[in-house]
Amino acid sequence: MNTLTHVWKFFHWYLLLILLAISIILWTIILHEERHGILKFEVLNIGQGDSLYIESPTGTQVLVDGGPGNNLMKVIPSVVPFYDRHIDMIVVTNPDADHYEGFIPLLDKYSADVVLEPGTNNLYPAYGVLEKEIQDKKIPKILAKRGQIIDLGGGAVLQVLFPDRDVSLLSSNDGSIVMRLVYGETSVMLQGDSTAKIEDYLLSLGTTTLKSTILKAGHHGSRTSSTFEYVSAVAPQWTVMSSGVNNQYGHPHKETIETMQKLNIPTYDTCNNGTLIFESDGKNFKFINSNPKQAVIGCK
Repeated sequence: MNTLTHVWKFFHWYLLLILLAISIILWTIILHEERHGILKFEVLNIGQGDSLYIESPTGTQVLVDGGPGNNLMKVIPSVVPFYDRHIDMIVVTNPDADHYEGFIPLLDKYSADVVLEPGTNNLYPAYGVLEKEIQDKKIPKILAKRGQIIDLGGGAVLQVLFPDRDVSLLSSNDGSIVMRLVYGETSVMLQGDSTAKIEDYLLSLGTTTLKSTILKAGHHGSRTSSTFEYVSAVAPQWTVMSSGVNNQYGHPHKETIETMQKLNIPTYDTCNNGTLIFESDGKNFKFINSNPKQAVIGCK
């Protein structure tokens, strides 16, 4: 056996040992990841749009909306470990580009178990691209309906509050999915782009299912959402919203900021703070961001 053969055999076994060590480290990380009964809720910094990340105490991962363009792909590595290429559920709260576009490149790299949709229509070609991606990958689709309870594991659930009817003829905003994320004594009201009209309707059904620790303000802080009566019923400890710097819509609007100020609710925007990060132990939410800045009119 010549010297070259000896060198190659040594290198071969050396390489195998390195790969084995890396494999052991990775599986150690995966199998021994300790969650300690913590629920994660993050408003992702994806510019003028919406994308929310939820991770249950047992590790179930949900993305509520995908934001515009390719922005989600820029931030997803900060919340999903590099070795994880699977999302348990994606939710399209309404078929407007700033809520779904990011799911198109996401599904090229990540698998998903199920898609939750409201049933509203969108005629723009890009939404057809997402629907085809979902169809090609054979991802089951579920229409959201009031009364659905989605078990995320570890005691965390998503409660669907709206739609409670066929919304195919409603505007995308009026037909938005409204959900409440509940874990123990803590909760988050997830509004999508839901309007004041739907807020009033939900109020008419009773306020017992509205009170929440955190309110994700509807439609990026637009004046078309977050009425004084509705926010009073939700009575959040914090209000959070997602909008882009100096966006063309002027989100969040003056009226929304003033409503939160009148009710003494601290209000935070991704525009001024980047991704907003909260963790719950089932009794209290903890706001993780250090020195957060309160939202200002127009996100300047």
